[in-house]
Parts: sequence; C-alpha cells; structure tokens
Amino acid sequence: MRSVRARAALGATLVVAVALIGAGLAVLLVLRDNLIGQADLQAEVAARDVAGQLATGTAYDDLELDDEEDHPVQVVDEEGRVVIVSKDLRAVTGTGATDVTPVPSASAGATPSPDGDDDGDDGQDDDSSRPDSGEVSSDDPEFSDGTATVDRTTADYRFAAVEATTRDGVTLTVYAGAPLAAEQEAVGTVRGAMLTGLPVLLVVVAGVTWLVTRRALRPVEGIRREMAAITASEDLARRVPEPDSRDEIAALARTTNETLTVLEASVERQRRFVADASHELRSPIASLRTQLEVAEAHPELLDLPGAVADTVRLQVLAADLLLLARLDAGEKPGGGTVELGALVREEVSQRTGDRIAVAVEVPEGGAFEVNGSRGQLSRVIGNLLDNAQRHAEGSVAVSVAADGRGVRVEVRDDGAGVPEDERERIFERFVRLDDARSRDDGGAGLGLAIARDVAARHGGTLTVHRADEGGAAFRLWLPRPA
Repeated sequence: MRSVRARAALGATLVVAVALIGAGLAVLLVLRDNLIGQADLQAEVAARDVAGQLATGTAYDDLELDDEEDHPVQVVDEEGRVVIVSKDLRAVTGTGATDVTPVPSASAGATPSPDGDDDGDDGQDDDSSRPDSGEVSSDDPEFSDGTATVDRTTADYRFAAVEATTRDGVTLTVYAGAPLAAEQEAVGTVRGAMLTGLPVLLVVVAGVTWLVTRRALRPVEGIRREMAAITASEDLARRVPEPDSRDEIAALARTTNETLTVLEASVERQRRFVADASHELRSPIASLRTQLEVAEAHPELLDLPGAVADTVRLQVLAADLLLLARLDAGEKPGGGTVELGALVREEVSQRTGDRIAVAVEVPEGGAFEVNGSRGQLSRVIGNLLDNAQRHAEGSVAVSVAADGRGVRVEVRDDGAGVPEDERERIFERFVRLDDARSRDDGGAGLGLAIARDVAARHGGTLTVHRADEGGAAFRLWLPRPA
C-alpha cells in the first residue's frame, strides 16, 4: 500500500463498489415497489369484483371466482366469521381470519338465493321491499402480506381488503390475493446478476485504474531516476526528461528543470564568489606578508603606510564578505524607522576626506521615513557615494525626494557613466568595469552588489540611469511604512 498505483486502484475500487452497491439497492427497491404495486392492483381488482357481485345480491354459491389459484378469496362478516372461501383454498395467513371453513349459517343462505327468498317464510318478505343493490366501499383498500395454500401448494400473496354492503345491509370484507412469485423471481434474478457482476466489474475497475495510473506515473519514475543520478554525480548541468503531455507531470518536470537551472546558477555564482574572494584576499595578504618579511630583515625599509592600507583593505573586504554572507542567509532588516533625509545629511557630513565635495539636495520639512536597518541603509548610501567619487570628474550630488508610495534617493556624478549593456552586470559581485580594474582605485567590486542586495531586502530597488550631468545616476527606491 506504499505504492501510489496501489492506493489509487484501491481508492477507485472502493468508490465504485460503494456507488454500485448503493445503485443496486436503489434498483432493487424500485423494482420491488413496482412489482408489489402491480400485485396490489391485481388483488384490488379481484377483491372489488367479488365485492361488486355481493353488493348486487349474488348468492354465495353463485359467485364467480375466476383464477382461484392466482387470486384466492376469503370473505368475512362483521363478526370476523368466514362466510366464503375459494374452492381449493386450504390455509391462509395475513387476512382477517385464518379459518378457511365457512360457518354453516352463512353457507345456508344469509344472502338472498337466486329466486329471491331469503329464509323460506312463504314469500312474505319479497324483493320489492329490498333495495336494488348494496354498496362497495370507495375507500382505498388495505393491503397486507400473507401466505395461502391452494390445492396443497403454499405461496406468498399480497392481499387487498375491500368492504361491501349487501342489499340486506350486511357488511362483508372481501380479501383477495395476488401471487408474489413473479416479484420474488424478478428481484432474485436481478439480485443474483448484481452479486455475480459486481466482483467482476470491481476487478476490471481495479485493473484499469492500476494500468492507467502506472502509465501516467511512468514519467515520474524517469524524473526520479534522473534526479538520483544528478545527486550521485553532482552534475547540475543535467536535466530531467520532460514528457510531451501537458498535464501536471509535465509541469512538474518543467518546474524541476527550472529549479535545477536556478540551483546551477546559484552554485556557479557561489563558486565564482569563493574564487573571486580568494583572489581578492590573496593580493593584500601577500603584499602585507612581503612588507612584514622585508621589515623583519631590514627594519629601515618598512613601508608602514602601505601595511596599514593593506590591513584596512583586508578589514573592509572581510566586513563586506561577512555582510554578503548574512544577506545570503536571509537576514531580515530591523523593524525601526529611518528618516532618509537626515541619514543622507549625516552620511555626507562624515565624509571629510572626499576628493569632490558632495552637493546635498534634501527639501526642508520633508518627511522621508522608511522601515529598515539604519546601519545597512547608511552602508548603501556610503557605497553609492564611494562609487560616484571614484568615477566623477568634478561633481557629485545626492538628492532625496518622494516618489509615489516610497522615497527615492539619487546619487549622480559627471563621469563617463555606465554603458547601457553593462547596467545590470555592474551589480554582480566582484565585477569592475575596465576603467576600474585597479586594486587601489577600483575596490573589490562588492559595493554595488551589497547595495542592491540590501535594497532588495528592504523591499526596494536600485537601478542605474544616465544623469543630466552626463555621468551615472544611481536611484535607490524604498517603500514608505504601511
């Protein structure tokens, strides 16, 4: 039962079984009700026929009881005494009385004889003093189930009870039966067919479900095998097979390949990051080691400023790498509120050693609050100003303004600008354009990458455009607090 195919086949079989059993029971009930309704109609017709004869004054011995085997008749009076029974009726149940022997007084002539004399008193009570006919009750008959033994054959019957009033005012109840053999045979045949066909149909459903599920899940097995091979070989360039169908399995294969593509790019990016970081760290470490070894041998040749510069460079690079590691780990910015106008003024005021003075354009009285980490946002502005200082020829400007539902900080310079085809690549880690390859002047190529990652973590964006001064314009957009 751990197999999806087995669970699917079992589930489909159970559902079909429940549905078929419910439908079969409903069919049997409807069939039985219809057949019993037909038997009720036959019994009622037979009972009303006999009741009609009694109501018109027909003598007991002259009653026409057709089909006595199929429609046994029993008539009882108001006191429950049997007055008439079918000729071959030997026993009966389910009627008003189980006796099948008429009482002598009733059989002797309680109903007028054919010549009109009731009790042989010389004709003083003739037919002219009696009503023309009695009455048959128009109420719906009462039905009951019972058995009857006709000529030594016992069977189940459906009995209908109809009341009739004779011309003498005597009320009689006529019980006429209709056989249930046809109903029982039909219901039994249908039930037997269902019991025989149900297991066969369930086996077919289970088999078809198994085969269809196996065929549908065959691509999944191919995807699993390829993923296992990728895991074993660690070759992220491989891809799982994509079926030609347009179903969920094909979508799963496409999504898996897209995930592998992203994972491959991420791993490659990490590899390049490690390689670039190793290269960037090796240069200042090698330089610092060389200076220290020379100083050990010849103290008078120690380049102390160079050693300090290399140490500072190592410190900055280590801090950048640590920040990138925290950002890659999904570190969320703090939940405090930062006023970007005040932050920009503070950052610019601390840059006393800049080559070019920075022009600040912040409207007075403006409220430019955003949610985030003050330290990380200060780092972004500082990196953008460092980049502008590195490429500017004579002017650097920073402005803060409202922009829709957020705040925009723009850093501009009048340098050579950024070529349009390089405007995304410069935000990659350890990327420096050709005119900024110098280790001393170009930095490690992490400043803009850190700035964009921090902006993204704060729900904002960082893009580069052409400035009015002809250089680059870096636009940092951050959303206002909700």
